[in-house]
Amino acid sequence: MTNLTSLLVANRGEIAVRIFRTARALGLATVAVHSDPDADALHVRDADAAVRLPGAAPADTYLRGDLIIKAALAAGADAVHPGYGFLSENADFAREVLAAGLTWIGPPPEAIEAMASKTRAKELMRTAGVPLLDPVDPAAATPADLPLLLKAAAGGGGRGMRVVRDLDQLKEALDAASAEARSAFGDGEVFAEPYVERGRHVEVQILADTHGTVWALGTRDCSLQRRHQKVIEEAPAPGLPDALGESLHSAAVAAARAVSYAGAGTVEFLVTADGRPYFLEMNTRLQVEHPVTEAVFGLDLVALQLRVAEGEALPPAPPQPTGHAVEARLYAEDPAQDWRPQTGILHTLAIPGEIRVDTGFTDGDTVGIHYDPMLAKVVAHAPTRAGAVRALAAALAGARIHGLTTNRELLVGSLRHPEFAAGQLDTGFYERHLDTLTGSAPDATPAALAAALAEAAPGPDAPLAARLGGWRNVRSQPQTRRYAVAGTEYEVQYHPVNHPGIRVVAAAPDRVTLEVEGIRRVFHVKHNSNNTEVYVDSALGAHTLTPVPRFPDPQDRTEPGSLLAPMPGTVVRIAEGAAPGSPVTAGQPLLWLEAMKMEHRILAPASGTLTALHVATGQQVEFGALLAVVQEEPQA
Repeated sequence: MTNLTSLLVANRGEIAVRIFRTARALGLATVAVHSDPDADALHVRDADAAVRLPGAAPADTYLRGDLIIKAALAAGADAVHPGYGFLSENADFAREVLAAGLTWIGPPPEAIEAMASKTRAKELMRTAGVPLLDPVDPAAATPADLPLLLKAAAGGGGRGMRVVRDLDQLKEALDAASAEARSAFGDGEVFAEPYVERGRHVEVQILADTHGTVWALGTRDCSLQRRHQKVIEEAPAPGLPDALGESLHSAAVAAARAVSYAGAGTVEFLVTADGRPYFLEMNTRLQVEHPVTEAVFGLDLVALQLRVAEGEALPPAPPQPTGHAVEARLYAEDPAQDWRPQTGILHTLAIPGEIRVDTGFTDGDTVGIHYDPMLAKVVAHAPTRAGAVRALAAALAGARIHGLTTNRELLVGSLRHPEFAAGQLDTGFYERHLDTLTGSAPDATPAALAAALAEAAPGPDAPLAARLGGWRNVRSQPQTRRYAVAGTEYEVQYHPVNHPGIRVVAAAPDRVTLEVEGIRRVFHVKHNSNNTEVYVDSALGAHTLTPVPRFPDPQDRTEPGSLLAPMPGTVVRIAEGAAPGSPVTAGQPLLWLEAMKMEHRILAPASGTLTALHVATGQQVEFGALLAVVQEEPQA
């Protein structure tokens, strides 16, 4: 038996905060590591001690195992927990931790190594009798093999994955997947397998000790994905026949025993529309979605990881599950703009209800360009699936999230979609419904009126007439205010107490009550610190309003055809042959920008001539920087 006293988490963000929470409850001292951009991050503020990893990029910081081990020894930690991502599935790092005399909170390095390469893992699973999809040699692929799914052999999280539906696109997709995998995991190996349309992503959480006991902790469904990265997960997977669930449990236990597994892990399967399961991979670490399993089984998986690492034996069988749990990943991204990640200050993050929120941010924190844009995991547990889904949707709909565009509306729409409500889940959900879920924004006129009234209100204790009319000499004339919301301008005109179609009930600087179409509603209003944006939340939706100046600045205009950086990032590739004077076609990729560990293509907006190229490979650019200019060819 080992008696742990101090734990270093070799990670950042919400997972580090979540592990620290359990460590404190068990009486362990906590040690954080941080890059320079994370110097004041929540996980650093939350730890008992913190050690700097100089630099910003993951390759210089959170992927530097040697620096992390030095930090653990210097801070007096006796154990290292890798969280997920980064070095969590790196067998060499696990060996180095053990060689330094530290306890590794994870499976044996040999088990990690056996499952680290998806290609080698599949051969091992084939020997163990676990059903598999047959691999496809990209060099010999034919139209009959399409569609193909390209996958990074190392790592996960949707990085290094591409769907290929046209053989002419195979080479470009292979190059892009390999480059992304190399950047994220330090390994550019990519393999191909058949892409199953409308399949379900179902996984089994396992937990094993060093005494031969292996638990299969139910199933999870993670089918709702964007860019092959999970968005909504739930436990148990709804609608699975009992026989299929039992076969998945048996296959997961067989996979764990095949590599002498110990600790927490997940065995992932693809279930076809006709109910046939195929092994995808084994994640030799804690999963992002582990809270739904914790909620259903009443367990703390991190506490169990620590106890297994100390040498404790698990009971012969796990507790019985109860109820249903659903988790939504709240991202700082714009689903309507190709899931474009967002950066900046998170002014407010407040989610109501009796639900679990795992986050690495608090009000006023900055979301930077170097790491994944997930803000929080929001989890609801209830006796029934319908109750859990309803509670989660209500909490997200009532949340106040200010400062950044997020996928909150997409999550609410997904949870309330008839297909999801009916448990009709598959990986093509967003391909079919994204346009509908990110369609036209609701009318922001009531929100704009609330913002204008709140701006003019001198204080909550003043009489209503004074608050709504005391700032203007000619009170018989209407007030006019203009705001921009998601690119659309709204002009509101109102008299001291009324607006066409809307009756003003009360107004204060932070709260306005309006009667809209005969229904009284409360609008909560908040300005950011420099008054450049106004946030209005109500049952009609959340709106971010930008006051429109009376006289626009002519410097804001850009040359037609200008391609601006949609986010801060690094130029990782420029299209072959792209140079000033070269012809381009509409939709042609001109360059690739890497931000938040994902690659984003910058496309030609129209057919014409590339008249200017202002960046080079390896160059870092700020948001809004001019990248290139395309002069559109005249219409015939």
